[in-house]
Amino acid sequence: MSTEYLTTAELAGRLKYDERTIREKLMDSVLLEGVHYLRPFGRRKILFIWQAIEEDLSKGPKFSVPMANGGVLHG
Repeated sequence: MSTEYLTTAELAGRLKYDERTIREKLMDSVLLEGVHYLRPFGRRKILFIWQAIEEDLSKGPKFSVPMANGGVLHG
């Protein structure tokens, strides 16, 4: 099975997020370098590893906290 690499624009299209949101909010907090993306040859270009992102999306929330009103906070 070959690895599928995506640019920021391609990932934004698949996840339905704005490219800027991916770069400013998700990178290095949710999407980790070396796990979800890499910078080939130490350059500015970023390539996202679709299989790793898809796997984490399918796992769901890592924990949940019950709320007083009966709801649940997913963390």
